[in-house]
Amino acid sequence: MKKFTCILIALVGGFLSVHAQTFSVKGNVTDEDNMPLLGVNVLVKDQTRGTVTDFDGNFTLDDLSVGDVLQFSYVGFEPKEVTVLNDAFLNVVLQTDSESLAEVVVIGYGTQQRKDITGSVSLVSEDVIEELNPIKLENALQGTAAGVNVLPSSGAPGAGISINIRGIASNTVNQPLVLIDGYQGDLGTINPNDVASISILKDAQAAIYGIAGANGVVLITTKSGKKNTAPVVKFDSYVGLQETSRKVPLLNATEYALILNESYANNGEEIPFPDVSGLGTGTDFQDEVFDTAPVYNHYLSVSGGTEKITYSIGGSHLYQEGIVGAEKSDFTRNTARFSLGIDITDELNLTANTIYTNIDRKSINENGLGSVLFNALNIAPTFGIDEEDQEGILGNEIINPLSQIENTFNDYDLNKFNGSFALEFTPIEELTFTSRLGYSLTNSKGKDFLPIANFGPSKVFNNTRSQVNQNRINDNSYTYDLFGTYEDMYDEAHHVTLTGGMTVIRNWGDGLFATGFDVPNNSWEFADISLARGASDALTTSAYVYDTRKLSFFGRLQYDYKGKYLLSGMLRRDASSNFSPDNRVGYFPSVTAGWIVTEEDFFNDSAVIDFLKIRGSFGTLGNDETGATNYYRALLNGEATYVLDGQLINGVALGNLANPDAGWEEAEKTNIGVDLRMFNNQLDISADLFREDRKDLLVAGIPVSGIFGGGAPGAGSPTINAGTTRNEGVEFSVRYNQVVNDDLDFNISYNAMFLNNEVVSVEGTDFLPGGQFGVGQPQPARFEAGFPIGYFYGYRTNGIFQTPAEVAAHPSQLALGAEAAPGDLRYVDINGDGVITPEDRTNIGDPIPDATMGLNLNVNFKGFDLVAYTFASIGNDMVRNYERNQPNVNRASYILDRWRGPGTSTTVPRVTTGATSNMVFSDYYVEDASYARIQNVQLGYSFNGNILEKLKMDRLRIYTAVNNLYTFTEYRGFDPSATGGAAIGGGIDYGFYPLPRIYQVGLNLNF
Repeated sequence: MKKFTCILIALVGGFLSVHAQTFSVKGNVTDEDNMPLLGVNVLVKDQTRGTVTDFDGNFTLDDLSVGDVLQFSYVGFEPKEVTVLNDAFLNVVLQTDSESLAEVVVIGYGTQQRKDITGSVSLVSEDVIEELNPIKLENALQGTAAGVNVLPSSGAPGAGISINIRGIASNTVNQPLVLIDGYQGDLGTINPNDVASISILKDAQAAIYGIAGANGVVLITTKSGKKNTAPVVKFDSYVGLQETSRKVPLLNATEYALILNESYANNGEEIPFPDVSGLGTGTDFQDEVFDTAPVYNHYLSVSGGTEKITYSIGGSHLYQEGIVGAEKSDFTRNTARFSLGIDITDELNLTANTIYTNIDRKSINENGLGSVLFNALNIAPTFGIDEEDQEGILGNEIINPLSQIENTFNDYDLNKFNGSFALEFTPIEELTFTSRLGYSLTNSKGKDFLPIANFGPSKVFNNTRSQVNQNRINDNSYTYDLFGTYEDMYDEAHHVTLTGGMTVIRNWGDGLFATGFDVPNNSWEFADISLARGASDALTTSAYVYDTRKLSFFGRLQYDYKGKYLLSGMLRRDASSNFSPDNRVGYFPSVTAGWIVTEEDFFNDSAVIDFLKIRGSFGTLGNDETGATNYYRALLNGEATYVLDGQLINGVALGNLANPDAGWEEAEKTNIGVDLRMFNNQLDISADLFREDRKDLLVAGIPVSGIFGGGAPGAGSPTINAGTTRNEGVEFSVRYNQVVNDDLDFNISYNAMFLNNEVVSVEGTDFLPGGQFGVGQPQPARFEAGFPIGYFYGYRTNGIFQTPAEVAAHPSQLALGAEAAPGDLRYVDINGDGVITPEDRTNIGDPIPDATMGLNLNVNFKGFDLVAYTFASIGNDMVRNYERNQPNVNRASYILDRWRGPGTSTTVPRVTTGATSNMVFSDYYVEDASYARIQNVQLGYSFNGNILEKLKMDRLRIYTAVNNLYTFTEYRGFDPSATGGAAIGGGIDYGFYPLPRIYQVGLNLNF
């Protein structure tokens, strides 16, 4: 017993002596991006002692023992506890508090917690932008925000991109208002690396922007430094190779010759290729035109902050070469950005943001009859690479596309400064005044050179005199906001926020255009107006100037009772110089409301539903951004011939007729929505039912009496308010996230919008035409009451005539240009009058999708991360208009399934050089352009702390990615997503430049 007692005493004594030993512990605290945090409180639990982290996030605590618990706390981050096991160095990572920071959303003239938002707002975070790694910021919205559709005009580097929020409502401009840190900006000139978040206002929540908010509002918040944070250097870089994502299957030389022989023989003509045995495959001009092209982007920034100052400085360089035309179709964008925040006093704060953008772009002829790709698809494969159509067998439009590229010379340069300066004054805690000036100064210049060239007899591209065209354009704007915000809580139940102020906007600029002839040496090197001395009888100069202004006053009341009953009311008064003094001022009211059901006592015990909010909104918004200005004044931009001193003198006259009664378009928006979170916030669901009635559309071109002079050269009808449209539908988004264990977590999200679009009325005319099909045919698209905007108007087909008996039994088609024969398209007699005439044209499709959706996945396993973004568009149609109606042009390979006799084909008509009606615009040329696209797949690896510590880095991630990986579609053209951008005629494919597939490798580095 004594022996046992001695052993027990020895063991207990040893344990107590070990436990009583103390030591020092050092460590470092960072955020999720490995950025060191300055000023983090580090406390020993249940004791009154501790320390704070230094400039580099480091800390030291003495006299610690095994089992002590360290508590880490920092504003905006979730608190964390770490148990001390030994004296090893501690690397502590604090997670952002999603409830306090990540859920803050910019809503216009302020911010709001997402749980309190009563309107329909989508948020695209910095993480999503970094994962997508878009060349242009607009692409980050595709598939990530419900109700937003991003439509490229082309896959060419630097090409324009259209954004539609909840469909197309106007017959003119449908682009949303874009605000960057509060000032009007341009998404196309901003570097995606500089963006911290994107908020998209889709319903009456946007009424705070009044006359400019009808098409929705995109609010960009750029990155800034963090207070009490050591300097962080961030370097992001990638390099990639591009290739075409699609090709149109074409006939090779032998197939082409056989088809041509058949076509001639069917018309009783001598065949052009008696012997096809030596033709082989010939030249694939499509392959010759497409290149493998490089793309690379480098971004460097430094950010940080002290107790009183935050700063962020960054710059980037992007180069993208074209997959068609190589360096003759390239795009370079350089940006530099500076952001500064200073707490001048406890009450006064200054923020300043400045962005400089330089763009250098070259381009080729694209997206039209006679474009490079149009020629590549239609030139005969029997021609050699350097061979021209010197016999003119292809018609006057089609030339060798490689020669076309070789003779293309142009350059476009843009320099832009934009930014904002803001002062915030907080005399008392509840009241803040903001004075903010946003500005944009843009200067651009362009030049193109047409050398002397001969592509064959009667070619429209032939040029007998060298010519240079130059332009210089200045576009400037400023936005001044002065507003105050009062926020307070009364009786611990009534939360009130009042916002009121004014906005002044001015947009002004000018443009100058000139043409010179006979360039020295017929050379791009000497292509300049100052050197081109050739004379011309035509006018060689033109110019314009504009100056528009807006003055607005606005107010907003936000109220919630006990955090569960929410109400917001807004009113904005706008005055725009685009309209006459008697019709200049408008008022735009809106109201939104919400009920957070889970704040009610009867929901306290729910084990499934964590958050449930029902919300609704109704309001009126305006649109004066229709592509024109000064509707109430006529400009002297028409043409006229005068008799002066007995001589005819060319002069100017009034252009489009004025309309002093014109006013802005007005949108009534209604929205009912629900937000739901379930299963411990793992499942997040939002759904909205919406409707928009767009009234008083500004319509140009409605005929008026010729007595007013609208038919004179250069003149036109006035713009009047003469139309109404309706968009209604439902959208929803679902997000599920799961942390499986310390090594594995994932999230998956899905969003969708289902839309119905209709023109309700058009006054003054039956319809507005638009678009182009073939040569000399009526315009194929219409804006007409009872139909979708821009629907396609043509003949409906019902198969192929198989026998002469079928032709005889069918209504005559002679009125369409030729009597039908077996093998021709059979048109439907819509009006039943026994003959096929233009009166039988009807709705044969429309370019507006019935549904759009995105499905996105993010998986993290140990150091690896995998992301995949997809987008789908369902129900949109597109017109196949890249095939030329000439007897000797090449054909798409589907012509191999043509009709060759009874029963051989019911879908593709016969080939012949004779006259037929097969080329009139019909549903034969309208295809379902629905598609699903894998937009981005990225696999990355982040190195762990031990390696980073050795390299003295905070973050090192390498990745590989593929953009525009694959498109699933039955459309036969290059790109089912592209559009010319016009509301009427936008879905017509002239040979769209396809979006490139991009293979990337890159790295993200912080130190």
